[in-house]
Amino acid sequence: MRPVCCTHMTDTSQNILEVRNLSKSYGALQVTNNVSMTLKHGEALGIIGPNGAGKSTLFNLIAGTQPVNEGQIILSGQDVTKSTPALRCRMGVGRTYQIPKPFNGMTVLENLLVAATNGGALSLPDATDKSLEILEDLGLGDLADVPASQLRLLDRKRLEMARALATEPSLLLLDEIAGGLTEDECETLVQTINNIRASGTSIIWIEHVVHALLAVVDRLVVINFGAVLAEGDPQETFNSKDVQEIYLGIEA
Repeated sequence: MRPVCCTHMTDTSQNILEVRNLSKSYGALQVTNNVSMTLKHGEALGIIGPNGAGKSTLFNLIAGTQPVNEGQIILSGQDVTKSTPALRCRMGVGRTYQIPKPFNGMTVLENLLVAATNGGALSLPDATDKSLEILEDLGLGDLADVPASQLRLLDRKRLEMARALATEPSLLLLDEIAGGLTEDECETLVQTINNIRASGTSIIWIEHVVHALLAVVDRLVVINFGAVLAEGDPQETFNSKDVQEIYLGIEA
């Protein structure tokens, strides 16, 4: 598989994303608590934490589907804290969801065309070429005319990534994309994500299948009760006493 094409190639010495003191609450429930992190162009960052730690909420804040209470989100040097999800998508933010959300009444190809023409602002001929290229890259080429509702789980996860890639993202947010897959399917997924990364796309990946995550990411962030518990080298951070005790429930 050749690297997935990406048009948002930028200076790797600069940050593509800066999250500054981000907080989100629902009444008295603090879901995101003063979270700060950065991501360089071309870097892959992993995020782990217990269920309910606020990981998916953090993605919602970055993508703009939920408003922040406090803090800033800087994308490629621009403050997008109050920008709409559509504008952030046009600026290069693509995301997947933990539970795939395809347009079940459309074919696989039509799902990508919606993303490429709207999120990617491509003309229909360019969107078609781009979509077919992505489908081939992700192993979905033979399924282009199949209704999305008929796909098995692995292919639904691939379609979720393919739709995000069709918007031509410079920043790809992956939300538990390995959940429910077999070991062989996880290996295929890791290869696919590494190929996407090799194209220059920056990645933040939330995942509970830790061995898959560690095969891809440069840094690991651990979130607990909405706050950053630890950050650093993936293996060292995962093996640290606090992470083993709080994330895995093991007394170190």
